[in-house]
Amino acid sequence: MQKDIKDNNIEFVPCNLCGANIYQIVYEGIPDEKGSPIDKYKSSGNKISQDRIVKCEKCNLVYVNPRLKPGVIVKGYSEGSDEVFVSQVNGREITFNKSLNFIEKFSKPGKILDIGTAGGSFLYVAKKRGWEVYGIEPNKWLCNWGKENYGIDIKPGTIFDYKYPNDFFDVVTLWDVLEHVPDPKKVLDECNRILRSGGLLVVNYPDIDSLVARIMKKKWVFLLSVHLFYFTPDTISKILSKTEFKIVKIKKHFQTLSLGYILFRMEPYIKSLSHIAENVASALKLSNIQIPYWMGQTLVLARKK
Repeated sequence: MQKDIKDNNIEFVPCNLCGANIYQIVYEGIPDEKGSPIDKYKSSGNKISQDRIVKCEKCNLVYVNPRLKPGVIVKGYSEGSDEVFVSQVNGREITFNKSLNFIEKFSKPGKILDIGTAGGSFLYVAKKRGWEVYGIEPNKWLCNWGKENYGIDIKPGTIFDYKYPNDFFDVVTLWDVLEHVPDPKKVLDECNRILRSGGLLVVNYPDIDSLVARIMKKKWVFLLSVHLFYFTPDTISKILSKTEFKIVKIKKHFQTLSLGYILFRMEPYIKSLSHIAENVASALKLSNIQIPYWMGQTLVLARKK
């Protein structure tokens, strides 16, 4: 199945869940010679995926193969600015307040680590509710933005750059992060190590087996160039079990963004209609209205065994 790789930055990878090298092609990729990893890998990235997406024949995990090497991906995320992403902090704060209402049914405020925290909106909301907050984010510009606008010290880099003690955190969160990382299993193993016994893991991901994803197929809005993995309730359950977590709850996750931003994100799919809708929303001064939406996002709460 594997062809010779001429680009030294590209690699084939085995299944991250079961290690198998046998797969079916779900969507054939289109060679993309344009743009740099810095343009591609950012929190607000909305470029439609042109990668080859495959499904493991052994365990059904869906993932990108081949792909850029991890070092290139992490470097892409770490550089550049992302003004588009931080333009939506109001909606994100609304989303995270509702999310914490749910999380606090399972864990009282304590030490919480947000991995891939972007500008720190989740940590800002959690801190106001009495949590002791910690955050890690690859993008240095977003780390600085969080410090300047939220007063939160966000550590630049990945979870593996900071050797937190064993059993240190009460809660670890991964908001729209696990599908981006080159090695989800390794990240989850590290989350398990730093969580206390019975500690809570929170994972939000776009479900490729959701009704909306199955209806939209290749037009599904979360088939993006920034995503390396596409989980389902079955595969997320398997990878969490393998990394010594027990699922407590899995449910739909509604997020809130401004109407103008949602229409902007729809441009790659319905260009002419999206532009018309953006103009109408702007003329009627509706662009900043906060809209809850669901396109397959799924929230998982799991406890360390």
